Amino acid sequence: MIQPAPRASSTDEFIKRLIDCGVFPLQASGIEILQMNITRQCNLTCKHCHVQAGPQRKEAMSRETIIECIKVASRPEITTIDITGGAPEMHPDLEWLIGELASLNKRLIVRSNLVVMLEPAYRHYMDVFAANNVELVGSLPDYNAQKADRQRGAGTFELVIEAIRALNLRSFGVPGSGLALHLVHNPVGAFLPGPQHALEAEYRRVLRDKHNLEFNTLFCLVNSPIGRYRDYLKRSENLSDYMRTLQCAFNPQNLDSIMCRTTISVGWDGRLYDCDFNQMLNLPVNSGSPNHIEKFDFDRLAKREIVVRSHCFSCTAGAGSSCQGALAP
Repeated sequence: MIQPAPRASSTDEFIKRLIDCGVFPLQASGIEILQMNITRQCNLTCKHCHVQAGPQRKEAMSRETIIECIKVASRPEITTIDITGGAPEMHPDLEWLIGELASLNKRLIVRSNLVVMLEPAYRHYMDVFAANNVELVGSLPDYNAQKADRQRGAGTFELVIEAIRALNLRSFGVPGSGLALHLVHNPVGAFLPGPQHALEAEYRRVLRDKHNLEFNTLFCLVNSPIGRYRDYLKRSENLSDYMRTLQCAFNPQNLDSIMCRTTISVGWDGRLYDCDFNQMLNLPVNSGSPNHIEKFDFDRLAKREIVVRSHCFSCTAGAGSSCQGALAP
């Protein structure tokens, strides 16, 4: 059952900050990225998952909705298609979808927990992704096994290492191969990530020295206080302190490059959102814009007013955060 979307309050701290900066309402500056959340089903139940994905979730994008997304993705203004979940590999139409999107000759990203591709039913996706020049973004919360397993479950770190090794054998992440494998870092706890360039160097050193593995880029993400991560913050009595940390780290320079300004996120049911976080909070694009993929209107959506709430502090804190990592060097 769809829950009603939370309403903005006149005292919403993020809206106040935008007013102070003279940029409220925040406006989109085009649409370059089409993000498709094709399923909530996942083989893991990670503690930091804002999507609250897991093995028991059954939501999956229909073939009809996928076809509408492909039509939109073919527009020349859209340069990147970003497929996420849940675990996208568990959607029965993913292989067909990859083939259709690859023919558009655009940047094609699939976000994976990597572990899923070790299961016999999904292992062939390593070759499917390679054959279609898919850019892989794999979750590895920390280069320390104990910390990573705290988020994702006992033994998952070693499984990710095994998956990266198998992908390296197919040239993913190998310098000069043209097959990109990026990794994603999420802090294990109620704090912000360290500098992305420094963490990337440390990830690279550890993965090379200890495991003889390669990857292209590390994306550092600030955990958004929604979903299971919000539940963790409340259980540990850290929610107020974490929100205060985000607000104190607000960086107005990030407002020009936050991902919602050039992205449309499509939910499994075809509804449209400014970002994946708004999607999980049931905050569709504002009422002045078409809010379903079947009614997609590029001109109106490309200049829409973006829906913001206090969770948006996570994207503007410090060096900033987006689906492709920090916003500032």
